[in-house]
Amino acid sequence: MLIRILSLILFFNLIESVKVYAKDIPIIVISAGKSPQSLSVVGSDVSILNEKTIASSGESFVGDILSEKLMGMNYFQSGGYGTVSGIQLRGQPKRYSTVYLNGIKLSDPSTPSNDYYFSNLISNSLETVEVLKGSQSTLYGHGAIAGTINLYSKKGKEGHHQTGAINAGSFGTRSMNLSYDGKEDKFDYFFEASNFSSDGISARIDDDEKDRYRNDNYVANIGYQINDQIRIETYINYTDTFLEYDAVGLSSTDDNSSDDQQTLFSTKLILDNGNVLNTIAFNKTYFLRETVTGYESAAPSKKMYEGQRDSISLVGQYNLDLDTKIVYGLEHEMDEAELPSNYTTGSTYHAQKYASAEEEINSQYLDLQFRPLEKFYATAGLRRDNHSIAGDYNTGRATLAYKLNNNSKIRSSFGTGLRFPSLNEYYFGSSVLNRSSLVPEESTSFDFGIDKIVPKYNLNFSATLFAIDYDNYIGGWASNTDNGNAYVQKNTSATNKSRGIELSSNWKIRKDLNINLGYTFTDSHDGSTCSNPDDSCNDEMNVRIPKNAFNSTITKSFNKDITGIVQFKYVGERRDYGGSDNGFKQVILGDYSLLNLYADYKLQNDYKLNFSLKNLLNEKYNEALNYSTPGRSMNLELLKKF
Repeated sequence: MLIRILSLILFFNLIESVKVYAKDIPIIVISAGKSPQSLSVVGSDVSILNEKTIASSGESFVGDILSEKLMGMNYFQSGGYGTVSGIQLRGQPKRYSTVYLNGIKLSDPSTPSNDYYFSNLISNSLETVEVLKGSQSTLYGHGAIAGTINLYSKKGKEGHHQTGAINAGSFGTRSMNLSYDGKEDKFDYFFEASNFSSDGISARIDDDEKDRYRNDNYVANIGYQINDQIRIETYINYTDTFLEYDAVGLSSTDDNSSDDQQTLFSTKLILDNGNVLNTIAFNKTYFLRETVTGYESAAPSKKMYEGQRDSISLVGQYNLDLDTKIVYGLEHEMDEAELPSNYTTGSTYHAQKYASAEEEINSQYLDLQFRPLEKFYATAGLRRDNHSIAGDYNTGRATLAYKLNNNSKIRSSFGTGLRFPSLNEYYFGSSVLNRSSLVPEESTSFDFGIDKIVPKYNLNFSATLFAIDYDNYIGGWASNTDNGNAYVQKNTSATNKSRGIELSSNWKIRKDLNINLGYTFTDSHDGSTCSNPDDSCNDEMNVRIPKNAFNSTITKSFNKDITGIVQFKYVGERRDYGGSDNGFKQVILGDYSLLNLYADYKLQNDYKLNFSLKNLLNEKYNEALNYSTPGRSMNLELLKKF
């Protein structure tokens, strides 16, 4: 592996060195093609949140910001702060989207589907969020069937800066954070420490016992520019959380707890000679979860879950000419998980009899970005993944952007994707048969859109049609006859489909008044047979995916010091299922509307007040079956720059 990496670096750096970056195109997008690109020529569907938007959101957690600021995604949470949550893109379950923070893949190998829960991800240290919709498996690997979310931490800015903030709000919520950043000569740094805690709400809809939550988060992002061509970056993030949570359905206890630790580490060597850019990265993630059932009882039951990922990668870019570049990459990933032995749900329900599991993935990819005609911009890419259990698989991607004029663009993308079974799915029931019979889920996706700017009215408009199909859905159960009562997961014959349209607009009516509108229609089917004869499966819609969703935000600046935001959000009916005293059941969750207010006031001496009033009308709603949601809540934050 190391020989491959060094060979590619040597080859591309020995090629003629002529700097050919386009000077007339503003670089906006960082990662749509894993290389700098202007948003005006990107064929993928890309949404970007900058630091100002993140800071003005009034939210402490990334999932809430994404849900409120971007269309085409659905965010759900099973209760209050810290509970299980997920982002669903393009009408697909959360396991079909990948999440990266500074290039570190965030999914936890010890979770059932090898996905990522947003409930513990604090937003304070983030500078930029990029959401790439549609299949991104060619560049971002398995799991990116519906899209990829890229998060980037703040870096040190010129000079030295210190910021402190305290927050207090409803449900006994309070937080504080301190940050220190700077840049001097060749050295830049960003450090932050934060604490968030809340008395919480009861996750169960039929209970008033509150579930406490605490989150301690520490961030260090350090860079050193050795010379004009060589830079080193190191990123460290440690998060320690504690949550009291309620079980619903098959288990009805409300004295459960989870103590989680997450450690992220990345170090990068960046080699840039102008014409060739190579980044060599070593990333490590470590997750440790201790769950306790009946923690208030005399004999609590404890389980430990441990997930770890080590990866080394090379991402390179070679500029052939002004409009043509090759993006190439090599990746080696090792995933490991330690899970409870002899674990059962209920009496004999789906036994797990394994303690450890691992997988290894080696990948290579090439992506050509070129300009076939004056107004056409295109990409074409291929990827090959070798999985230690599943074997070899190929994916591909192509995009096209056509600039009608400087203010209008038509874009389209097509891609194939895959998702390898998680370690939990492979090893469930400790069956060798299961590991040999399970095959990856494979997808095809297509989208077509238009982006339009109307300078006369300061209006931006975007419309996207999309379609995703995938086969080999992992969701069925088969009896493992060689392991007693245990069951193993299997591929089903169902074809999962999503069709939809996403509309968004930004209208700057006046210098001090801005309106954002968005609407998403999603027709997403899991392909399975509805078990309820009364059609309560909502035409077999994918779980927790609304057919209709609407979002609007009005931002008003009253003067240079005071800004107010009014946000309205509508989420339509969704299908859901979950445990009950009578077993699993399927229901339709009702639609709901939320009205939120935000304001910030710049005081003298670098002080700033941020105020939020969420769910102003005290709407009663559910994001997940049997789980409650907060009612009306208020938060006040005081921020000081030193």
